[in-house]
Amino acid sequence: MDGIDKTDRKAINFSEKLERISDLWQPRVIAEMNDYQFKLVRIEGDFVWHDHPETDETFIVLEGVLRIDFRDGAVQIGPGEMFVVPKGVEHKPFAENEVRLLLIEPRGVLNTGHAGGNRTAQNDRWV
Repeated sequence: MDGIDKTDRKAINFSEKLERISDLWQPRVIAEMNDYQFKLVRIEGDFVWHDHPETDETFIVLEGVLRIDFRDGAVQIGPGEMFVVPKGVEHKPFAENEVRLLLIEPRGVLNTGHAGGNRTAQNDRWV
């Protein structure tokens, strides 16, 4: 036996999953690998300054243009590009228009780090 349940042998379609997400800034889990989660999210506008002291965070842009601000500059990420924010680095995502992202981070990481606030999303919500 190869260890994979035959019912799990279906490709995950990003577009199909994103169409099922109507709210902004609320990541939804689409898969797990070891202790990591793959999350899709739709964003627009400004987020909050935050960091993740224990882990890096990976942003992969599927549609749109994302800017990640740092205290000493910014990086712009377009479709088909990714950026890894190192652990402990304060950052603030911004999207002038809607951006659709794939995030990769360990299970249990809050999207706002320790900053909290009304943009904090509930963890482990699947789509």
